[in-house]
Amino acid sequence: MANELAFPPGFRWGAATSAYQVEGAVAEDGRTPTIWDTFAHTPGAIAGGDTGDIGCDHYHRLEHDLDLLVQLGIPAYRFSTSWARVLPDGTGPVNQRGLDFYSRVVDGLLDRGIEPLVTLYHWELPQALQDTGGWTNRQTADRFAELATVVGRALGDRVPSFLTLNEPWCSAFLGYADGVHAPGVTDRAAALAAAHHLNLAHGRAAAALRAVLPAAASVGVTLNPALVDPADPDSPEDVAAAHHVHDISNGIFTGPMLSGHYPDGLLQQTAHLSDWSFVRDGDLTAIHQPVDMLGINYYQPARVAAPRAGGDFWPGTDLAVGVTQPGPYTGMGWPIVPDGLTRLLLATHREFPGIPLMVTENGCAFEDSVTADGAVHDPERIAYLRDHVAAVHRAIAAGADVRGYYVWSLMDNFEWAEGYSARFGLVHVDFGSQRRTIKDSGIWFRDVVAANAVPAASAPPGEDPAVAPA
Repeated sequence: MANELAFPPGFRWGAATSAYQVEGAVAEDGRTPTIWDTFAHTPGAIAGGDTGDIGCDHYHRLEHDLDLLVQLGIPAYRFSTSWARVLPDGTGPVNQRGLDFYSRVVDGLLDRGIEPLVTLYHWELPQALQDTGGWTNRQTADRFAELATVVGRALGDRVPSFLTLNEPWCSAFLGYADGVHAPGVTDRAAALAAAHHLNLAHGRAAAALRAVLPAAASVGVTLNPALVDPADPDSPEDVAAAHHVHDISNGIFTGPMLSGHYPDGLLQQTAHLSDWSFVRDGDLTAIHQPVDMLGINYYQPARVAAPRAGGDFWPGTDLAVGVTQPGPYTGMGWPIVPDGLTRLLLATHREFPGIPLMVTENGCAFEDSVTADGAVHDPERIAYLRDHVAAVHRAIAAGADVRGYYVWSLMDNFEWAEGYSARFGLVHVDFGSQRRTIKDSGIWFRDVVAANAVPAASAPPGEDPAVAPA
Protein backbone atom coordinates (compact mmCIF):
# COMPACT_ATOMS: atom_id res chain seq x y z
CA MET A 1 0.00 0.00 0.00
CA ALA A 2 1.12 3.55 -0.67
CA ASN A 3 1.03 4.49 2.99
CA GLU A 4 3.43 1.71 4.04
CA LEU A 5 7.18 1.17 3.89
CA ALA A 6 7.33 -2.19 2.14
CA PHE A 7 10.27 -4.53 2.68
CA PRO A 8 11.73 -6.81 0.01
CA PRO A 9 10.06 -10.20 -0.50
CA GLY A 10 11.73 -12.78 1.71
CA PHE A 11 12.87 -10.28 4.32
CA ARG A 12 13.30 -12.28 7.52
CA TRP A 13 11.40 -11.15 10.61
CA GLY A 14 12.27 -12.72 13.93
CA ALA A 15 12.60 -12.50 17.67
CA ALA A 16 15.57 -13.43 19.84
CA THR A 17 16.46 -14.79 23.28
CA SER A 18 19.53 -16.27 24.92
CA ALA A 19 19.90 -19.37 27.06
CA TYR A 20 20.91 -17.98 30.45
CA GLN A 21 18.40 -15.16 30.22
CA VAL A 22 15.35 -17.39 29.73
CA GLU A 23 16.03 -21.07 30.38
CA GLY A 24 16.41 -21.43 34.14
CA ALA A 25 16.93 -25.06 35.20
CA VAL A 26 20.55 -24.18 35.92
CA ALA A 27 21.29 -27.39 37.84
CA GLU A 28 19.05 -29.84 35.98
CA ASP A 29 19.72 -32.66 33.54
CA GLY A 30 23.50 -32.44 33.77
CA ARG A 31 24.02 -28.68 33.31
CA THR A 32 26.95 -27.32 35.32
CA PRO A 33 27.62 -23.72 36.48
CA THR A 34 28.65 -21.03 34.03
CA ILE A 35 30.43 -17.76 34.67
CA TRP A 36 27.04 -16.06 34.80
CA ASP A 37 25.80 -18.42 37.50
CA THR A 38 28.87 -17.57 39.55
CA PHE A 39 28.71 -13.83 38.82
CA ALA A 40 24.98 -13.54 39.48
CA HIS A 41 25.47 -15.09 42.92
CA THR A 42 28.21 -12.59 43.77
CA PRO A 43 26.79 -10.05 46.24
CA GLY A 44 26.31 -6.66 44.63
CA ALA A 45 26.95 -7.82 41.07
CA ILE A 46 23.35 -7.76 39.82
CA ALA A 47 20.62 -5.19 40.42
CA GLY A 48 18.23 -6.38 43.10
CA GLY A 49 20.39 -9.42 43.82
CA ASP A 50 18.66 -11.21 40.95
CA THR A 51 19.96 -14.41 39.34
CA GLY A 52 19.10 -16.46 36.28
CA ASP A 53 18.39 -19.55 38.34
CA ILE A 54 14.77 -19.60 37.14
CA GLY A 55 14.75 -16.92 34.44
CA CYS A 56 11.59 -17.40 32.40
CA ASP A 57 11.56 -21.12 33.23
CA HIS A 58 11.77 -21.61 29.47
CA TYR A 59 13.38 -25.03 29.94
CA HIS A 60 10.12 -26.33 31.39
CA ARG A 61 7.73 -24.12 29.40
CA LEU A 62 9.23 -24.65 25.97
CA GLU A 63 6.09 -25.70 24.13
CA HIS A 64 4.06 -22.79 25.49
CA ASP A 65 6.79 -20.31 24.58
CA LEU A 66 7.06 -21.66 21.06
CA ASP A 67 3.31 -21.26 20.77
CA LEU A 68 3.79 -17.59 21.64
CA LEU A 69 5.84 -17.23 18.46
CA VAL A 70 2.92 -18.63 16.52
CA GLN A 71 0.49 -16.24 18.21
CA LEU A 72 2.78 -13.37 17.32
CA GLY A 73 3.11 -14.57 13.72
CA ILE A 74 6.90 -14.52 13.98
CA PRO A 75 8.49 -16.73 11.29
CA ALA A 76 12.08 -16.90 12.65
CA TYR A 77 13.57 -17.41 16.10
CA ARG A 78 17.11 -16.81 17.26
CA PHE A 79 18.20 -18.70 20.38
CA SER A 80 21.50 -19.70 21.93
CA THR A 81 22.92 -22.89 23.35
CA SER A 82 24.25 -23.18 26.87
CA TRP A 83 27.78 -24.58 26.54
CA ALA A 84 27.61 -26.05 30.06
CA ARG A 85 24.36 -27.84 29.23
CA VAL A 86 25.94 -29.56 26.23
CA LEU A 87 29.52 -30.03 27.47
CA PRO A 88 29.35 -29.78 31.27
CA ASP A 89 33.13 -29.65 31.66
CA GLY A 90 33.55 -27.34 28.68
CA THR A 91 35.16 -30.24 26.86
CA GLY A 92 35.00 -34.00 26.81
CA PRO A 93 31.86 -36.12 27.13
CA VAL A 94 28.62 -34.78 25.68
CA ASN A 95 25.63 -34.40 27.97
CA GLN A 96 22.97 -35.98 25.79
CA ARG A 97 20.10 -34.66 27.91
CA GLY A 98 21.29 -31.11 27.31
CA LEU A 99 21.77 -31.66 23.61
CA ASP A 100 18.33 -33.27 23.37
CA PHE A 101 16.76 -30.10 24.77
CA TYR A 102 18.08 -28.04 21.88
CA SER A 103 16.96 -30.71 19.46
CA ARG A 104 13.46 -30.34 20.92
CA VAL A 105 13.68 -26.59 20.46
CA VAL A 106 14.55 -27.03 16.79
CA ASP A 107 11.89 -29.67 16.16
CA GLY A 108 9.29 -27.57 17.96
CA LEU A 109 10.11 -24.59 15.80
CA LEU A 110 10.05 -26.55 12.56
CA ASP A 111 6.74 -28.19 13.52
CA ARG A 112 5.31 -24.67 13.79
CA GLY A 113 6.83 -23.47 10.51
CA ILE A 114 9.38 -21.24 12.28
CA GLU A 115 12.97 -21.00 11.06
CA PRO A 116 15.65 -21.49 13.74
CA LEU A 117 18.81 -19.40 13.96
CA VAL A 118 21.29 -20.85 16.45
CA THR A 119 23.88 -18.79 18.32
CA LEU A 120 26.53 -21.05 19.78
CA TYR A 121 27.83 -18.64 22.41
CA HIS A 122 25.87 -15.90 24.15
CA TRP A 123 28.30 -15.25 27.04
CA GLU A 124 27.77 -18.51 28.96
CA LEU A 125 31.30 -19.82 29.44
CA PRO A 126 31.37 -22.95 31.61
CA GLN A 127 32.87 -22.12 34.99
CA ALA A 128 35.17 -25.10 34.56
CA LEU A 129 36.88 -23.27 31.69
CA GLN A 130 36.98 -19.97 33.56
CA ASP A 131 38.83 -21.80 36.31
CA THR A 132 41.64 -22.43 33.80
CA GLY A 133 41.76 -18.81 32.59
CA GLY A 134 38.57 -18.47 30.56
CA TRP A 135 39.01 -16.34 27.46
CA THR A 136 42.54 -15.35 28.51
CA ASN A 137 43.53 -18.98 27.85
CA ARG A 138 43.88 -19.68 24.12
CA GLN A 139 42.87 -23.31 24.67
CA THR A 140 39.34 -22.06 25.29
CA ALA A 141 39.15 -21.34 21.55
CA ASP A 142 39.88 -25.00 20.82
CA ARG A 143 37.27 -26.09 23.34
CA PHE A 144 34.75 -23.84 21.56
CA ALA A 145 35.49 -25.60 18.28
CA GLU A 146 34.55 -28.85 20.04
CA LEU A 147 31.20 -27.33 21.00
CA ALA A 148 30.66 -26.18 17.42
CA THR A 149 31.29 -29.69 16.12
CA VAL A 150 28.94 -31.30 18.63
CA VAL A 151 26.09 -28.84 18.07
CA GLY A 152 26.63 -28.70 14.32
CA ARG A 153 26.43 -32.46 13.99
CA ALA A 154 23.34 -32.70 16.20
CA LEU A 155 21.32 -29.84 14.71
CA GLY A 156 22.83 -29.10 11.31
CA ASP A 157 20.46 -31.36 9.42
CA ARG A 158 17.57 -29.10 10.47
CA VAL A 159 19.06 -25.67 11.22
CA PRO A 160 19.89 -23.58 8.14
CA SER A 161 21.96 -20.88 9.87
CA PHE A 162 24.44 -20.68 12.74
CA LEU A 163 26.15 -17.77 14.46
CA THR A 164 29.37 -18.46 16.32
CA LEU A 165 29.53 -15.63 18.90
CA ASN A 166 27.21 -12.95 20.18
CA GLU A 167 28.79 -9.56 20.89
CA PRO A 168 32.37 -10.64 21.71
CA TRP A 169 33.04 -6.98 22.65
CA CYS A 170 30.82 -7.42 25.70
CA SER A 171 32.48 -10.72 26.62
CA ALA A 172 35.97 -9.22 26.39
CA PHE A 173 35.59 -5.65 27.57
CA LEU A 174 32.60 -5.70 29.92
CA GLY A 175 33.69 -9.07 31.31
CA TYR A 176 37.46 -8.61 31.59
CA ALA A 177 38.10 -4.82 31.57
CA ASP A 178 35.19 -3.07 33.30
CA GLY A 179 34.08 -6.14 35.23
CA VAL A 180 30.38 -5.27 35.05
CA HIS A 181 29.63 -8.56 33.31
CA ALA A 182 30.81 -12.06 34.07
CA PRO A 183 33.45 -13.06 34.99
CA GLY A 184 33.86 -9.66 36.65
CA VAL A 185 37.58 -9.14 35.93
CA THR A 186 39.06 -5.62 35.78
CA ASP A 187 42.27 -5.96 33.78
CA ARG A 188 42.61 -4.17 30.43
CA ALA A 189 45.47 -6.39 29.31
CA ALA A 190 43.35 -9.46 30.03
CA ALA A 191 40.53 -7.94 27.96
CA LEU A 192 42.79 -7.63 24.92
CA ALA A 193 43.88 -11.25 25.27
CA ALA A 194 40.24 -12.28 25.67
CA ALA A 195 39.29 -10.37 22.52
CA HIS A 196 41.96 -12.16 20.50
CA HIS A 197 41.00 -15.57 21.81
CA LEU A 198 37.32 -14.86 21.08
CA ASN A 199 38.38 -14.01 17.53
CA LEU A 200 40.30 -17.27 17.37
CA ALA A 201 37.30 -19.12 18.78
CA HIS A 202 35.11 -17.68 16.03
CA GLY A 203 37.54 -18.80 13.33
CA ARG A 204 37.99 -22.28 14.73
CA ALA A 205 34.25 -22.72 15.28
CA ALA A 206 33.38 -21.47 11.80
CA ALA A 207 35.77 -24.01 10.29
CA ALA A 208 34.42 -26.74 12.55
CA LEU A 209 30.84 -25.97 11.56
CA ARG A 210 31.63 -26.03 7.86
CA ALA A 211 33.23 -29.43 8.30
CA VAL A 212 29.98 -30.96 9.58
CA LEU A 213 27.16 -28.84 8.13
CA PRO A 214 25.47 -29.28 4.77
CA ALA A 215 27.02 -27.18 2.02
CA ALA A 216 23.96 -24.92 1.88
CA ALA A 217 24.11 -23.97 5.56
CA SER A 218 25.01 -20.41 6.53
CA VAL A 219 27.68 -19.53 9.09
CA GLY A 220 28.14 -16.07 10.54
CA VAL A 221 28.81 -14.05 13.67
CA THR A 222 26.95 -11.32 15.55
CA LEU A 223 28.77 -8.15 16.58
CA ASN A 224 27.59 -4.98 18.29
CA PRO A 225 29.63 -2.36 16.43
CA ALA A 226 29.81 1.02 18.09
CA LEU A 227 28.64 3.91 15.93
CA VAL A 228 31.22 6.35 17.27
CA ASP A 229 31.09 10.14 16.98
CA PRO A 230 33.52 12.62 18.53
CA ALA A 231 32.02 14.89 21.18
CA ASP A 232 33.51 17.87 19.34
CA PRO A 233 34.08 17.17 15.65
CA ASP A 234 36.30 20.27 15.47
CA SER A 235 38.61 18.95 18.19
CA PRO A 236 41.54 16.90 16.83
CA GLU A 237 41.85 15.23 20.23
CA ASP A 238 38.19 14.13 20.28
CA VAL A 239 38.40 12.96 16.67
CA ALA A 240 41.48 10.89 17.54
CA ALA A 241 39.64 9.43 20.54
CA ALA A 242 36.72 8.45 18.30
CA HIS A 243 39.06 6.75 15.82
CA HIS A 244 40.68 4.86 18.69
CA VAL A 245 37.34 3.70 20.09
CA HIS A 246 36.30 2.56 16.63
CA ASP A 247 39.49 0.47 16.45
CA ILE A 248 39.29 -1.05 19.93
CA SER A 249 35.54 -1.67 19.83
CA ASN A 250 34.89 -2.55 16.18
CA GLY A 251 38.08 -3.10 14.23
CA ILE A 252 39.49 -5.39 16.87
CA PHE A 253 36.85 -7.89 15.73
CA THR A 254 35.92 -6.97 12.16
CA GLY A 255 39.58 -6.53 11.22
CA PRO A 256 40.76 -10.10 11.89
CA MET A 257 37.40 -11.77 11.22
CA LEU A 258 36.53 -10.04 7.95
CA SER A 259 39.83 -8.66 6.63
CA GLY A 260 42.52 -10.87 8.15
CA HIS A 261 44.37 -8.24 10.19
CA TYR A 262 44.07 -5.98 13.19
CA PRO A 263 43.55 -2.25 12.56
CA ASP A 264 46.67 -0.28 11.72
CA GLY A 265 47.88 1.39 14.86
CA LEU A 266 45.79 -0.57 17.37
CA LEU A 267 48.74 -2.53 18.70
CA GLN A 268 50.73 0.69 19.08
CA GLN A 269 47.82 2.50 20.73
CA THR A 270 47.54 -0.25 23.33
CA ALA A 271 51.23 -1.08 23.71
CA HIS A 272 51.22 0.42 27.21
CA LEU A 273 48.57 -2.14 28.15
CA SER A 274 49.85 -5.27 26.42
CA ASP A 275 52.63 -6.55 24.18
CA TRP A 276 50.08 -8.67 22.26
CA SER A 277 52.32 -11.73 22.58
CA PHE A 278 49.15 -13.83 22.68
CA VAL A 279 48.90 -13.43 18.87
CA ARG A 280 50.76 -16.37 17.32
CA ASP A 281 51.77 -17.28 13.81
CA GLY A 282 48.78 -18.58 11.88
CA ASP A 283 46.18 -17.05 14.17
CA LEU A 284 45.00 -14.39 11.73
CA THR A 285 44.61 -16.96 8.97
CA ALA A 286 42.61 -19.16 11.32
CA ILE A 287 40.38 -16.25 12.36
CA HIS A 288 39.73 -14.98 8.83
CA GLN A 289 37.09 -17.48 7.74
CA PRO A 290 34.44 -16.80 5.08
CA VAL A 291 31.14 -15.70 6.61
CA ASP A 292 27.75 -15.93 4.95
CA MET A 293 26.18 -13.20 7.06
CA LEU A 294 27.10 -10.61 9.65
CA GLY A 295 24.70 -10.06 12.51
CA ILE A 296 24.42 -6.47 13.75
CA ASN A 297 23.08 -5.65 17.21
CA TYR A 298 22.15 -2.01 17.77
CA TYR A 299 20.71 -0.19 20.76
CA GLN A 300 22.39 3.22 20.90
CA PRO A 301 25.25 5.19 19.33
CA ALA A 302 28.43 6.25 21.12
CA ARG A 303 29.87 9.70 21.69
CA VAL A 304 33.42 9.96 22.99
CA ALA A 305 36.06 12.52 23.83
CA ALA A 306 39.71 12.69 24.71
CA PRO A 307 40.35 11.89 28.40
CA ARG A 308 39.10 14.67 30.66
CA ALA A 309 38.48 15.18 34.35
CA GLY A 310 35.31 13.49 35.57
CA GLY A 311 34.90 11.36 32.45
CA ASP A 312 34.41 7.60 32.53
CA PHE A 313 36.99 5.76 30.44
CA TRP A 314 35.65 3.79 27.51
CA PRO A 315 35.74 0.07 28.37
CA GLY A 316 39.22 -1.36 27.83
CA THR A 317 41.13 1.86 27.24
CA ASP A 318 42.44 4.97 28.97
CA LEU A 319 42.62 6.97 25.73
CA ALA A 320 38.94 7.99 25.48
CA VAL A 321 35.94 8.74 27.67
CA GLY A 322 32.25 8.36 27.01
CA VAL A 323 30.14 11.51 26.80
CA THR A 324 26.49 11.83 27.83
CA GLN A 325 24.13 12.14 24.89
CA PRO A 326 20.85 14.08 24.73
CA GLY A 327 17.50 12.32 25.01
CA PRO A 328 14.93 11.03 24.58
CA TYR A 329 15.92 7.93 26.51
CA THR A 330 14.68 4.40 27.11
CA GLY A 331 13.78 3.24 30.60
CA MET A 332 17.43 2.27 31.05
CA GLY A 333 18.63 5.74 30.17
CA TRP A 334 19.89 4.78 26.73
CA PRO A 335 19.52 7.51 24.09
CA ILE A 336 16.96 6.74 21.37
CA VAL A 337 18.62 7.44 18.01
CA PRO A 338 16.95 5.49 15.17
CA ASP A 339 19.05 7.20 12.52
CA GLY A 340 22.09 5.66 14.16
CA LEU A 341 20.94 2.25 12.96
CA THR A 342 20.67 3.53 9.39
CA ARG A 343 24.15 5.04 9.59
CA LEU A 344 25.63 1.89 11.14
CA LEU A 345 24.15 -0.44 8.53
CA LEU A 346 25.29 1.77 5.67
CA ALA A 347 28.79 2.18 7.10
CA THR A 348 29.12 -1.57 7.63
CA HIS A 349 27.85 -2.28 4.13
CA ARG A 350 30.32 0.16 2.62
CA GLU A 351 33.23 -1.37 4.53
CA PHE A 352 32.23 -4.99 3.82
CA PRO A 353 30.06 -4.78 0.69
CA GLY A 354 30.01 -8.50 -0.10
CA ILE A 355 28.59 -9.67 3.23
CA PRO A 356 24.80 -9.78 3.78
CA LEU A 357 23.74 -8.07 7.01
CA MET A 358 21.12 -9.15 9.53
CA VAL A 359 19.86 -7.03 12.42
CA THR A 360 20.05 -9.78 15.03
CA GLU A 361 19.07 -7.60 18.01
CA ASN A 362 17.29 -4.29 18.43
CA GLY A 363 14.88 -3.27 21.14
CA CYS A 364 14.28 -1.21 24.26
CA ALA A 365 13.44 -1.49 27.92
CA PHE A 366 10.63 0.45 29.54
CA GLU A 367 8.68 0.01 32.78
CA ASP A 368 5.83 -2.20 31.61
CA SER A 369 3.04 -3.55 33.76
CA VAL A 370 -0.20 -5.44 33.34
CA THR A 371 -3.12 -3.03 33.73
CA ALA A 372 -6.58 -3.65 35.15
CA ASP A 373 -7.84 -4.69 31.72
CA GLY A 374 -5.29 -7.52 31.64
CA ALA A 375 -3.24 -5.90 28.88
CA VAL A 376 0.22 -4.35 28.69
CA HIS A 377 0.08 -0.98 26.96
CA ASP A 378 3.58 0.02 25.84
CA PRO A 379 3.30 2.87 23.31
CA GLU A 380 6.93 3.89 23.92
CA ARG A 381 8.14 0.52 22.67
CA ILE A 382 5.86 0.63 19.64
CA ALA A 383 7.27 4.04 18.75
CA TYR A 384 10.83 2.81 19.28
CA LEU A 385 10.37 -0.30 17.15
CA ARG A 386 8.46 1.58 14.45
CA ASP A 387 11.23 4.15 14.11
CA HIS A 388 14.04 1.60 14.14
CA VAL A 389 12.37 -0.72 11.63
CA ALA A 390 11.87 2.35 9.44
CA ALA A 391 15.59 3.09 9.92
CA VAL A 392 16.38 -0.37 8.54
CA HIS A 393 14.12 0.41 5.59
CA ARG A 394 16.06 3.60 4.91
CA ALA A 395 19.33 1.67 4.95
CA ILE A 396 17.98 -0.84 2.43
CA ALA A 397 16.64 1.96 0.23
CA ALA A 398 20.13 3.52 0.29
CA GLY A 399 21.74 0.29 -0.86
CA ALA A 400 22.62 -1.70 2.27
CA ASP A 401 22.19 -5.47 1.88
CA VAL A 402 20.08 -6.11 4.98
CA ARG A 403 18.26 -9.43 4.94
CA GLY A 404 16.30 -9.43 8.20
CA TYR A 405 15.40 -7.95 11.58
CA TYR A 406 15.18 -9.79 14.91
CA VAL A 407 13.59 -7.88 17.76
CA TRP A 408 15.10 -8.15 21.24
CA SER A 409 13.39 -9.81 22.87
CA LEU A 410 10.61 -12.34 22.53
CA MET A 411 9.87 -12.00 26.24
CA ASP A 412 11.01 -10.12 29.31
CA ASN A 413 13.96 -11.96 30.84
CA PHE A 414 17.04 -11.78 33.05
CA GLU A 415 18.75 -8.72 31.61
CA TRP A 416 22.31 -9.37 32.79
CA ALA A 417 23.58 -6.77 35.28
CA GLU A 418 20.11 -5.18 35.34
CA GLY A 419 18.51 -8.39 36.56
CA TYR A 420 14.74 -8.40 36.12
CA SER A 421 14.42 -4.61 36.34
CA ALA A 422 14.77 -4.05 32.58
CA ARG A 423 11.94 -5.38 30.41
CA PHE A 424 12.68 -5.71 26.67
CA GLY A 425 10.06 -8.25 25.64
CA LEU A 426 7.18 -8.27 23.21
CA VAL A 427 5.69 -10.55 25.88
CA HIS A 428 5.41 -9.49 29.52
CA VAL A 429 6.53 -12.08 32.07
CA ASP A 430 5.36 -12.06 35.67
CA PHE A 431 8.46 -13.58 37.22
CA GLY A 432 6.57 -14.74 40.29
CA SER A 433 3.83 -16.68 38.53
CA GLN A 434 5.60 -17.01 35.12
CA ARG A 435 2.41 -15.82 33.48
CA ARG A 436 2.97 -14.51 29.94
CA THR A 437 1.00 -11.57 28.50
CA ILE A 438 1.45 -10.36 24.95
CA LYS A 439 2.07 -6.61 25.00
CA ASP A 440 0.54 -4.11 22.61
CA SER A 441 3.97 -3.96 20.93
CA GLY A 442 3.74 -7.68 20.24
CA ILE A 443 0.44 -7.17 18.47
CA TRP A 444 1.93 -4.24 16.54
CA PHE A 445 4.94 -6.32 15.50
CA ARG A 446 2.66 -9.18 14.42
CA ASP A 447 0.91 -6.79 12.04
CA VAL A 448 4.21 -5.48 10.65
CA VAL A 449 5.40 -9.04 9.98
CA ALA A 450 2.12 -10.01 8.33
CA ALA A 451 2.27 -6.99 6.03
CA ASN A 452 6.06 -7.16 5.52
CA ALA A 453 5.79 -3.41 5.93
CA VAL A 454 5.82 -0.68 8.55
CA PRO A 455 3.48 2.32 8.68
CA ALA A 456 4.92 5.17 6.64
CA ALA A 457 4.56 7.66 9.51
CA SER A 458 8.15 6.74 10.35
CA ALA A 459 9.49 7.83 6.98
CA PRO A 460 11.17 11.21 6.55
CA PRO A 461 9.52 13.56 4.06
CA GLY A 462 10.17 12.67 0.45
CA GLU A 463 11.31 9.08 1.01
CA ASP A 464 10.23 6.53 -1.55
CA PRO A 465 7.79 4.33 0.43
CA ALA A 466 8.79 1.13 -1.30
CA VAL A 467 12.03 -0.82 -1.59
CA ALA A 468 12.70 -2.66 -4.81
CA PRO A 469 13.07 -6.42 -4.43
CA ALA A 470 16.65 -7.48 -3.85
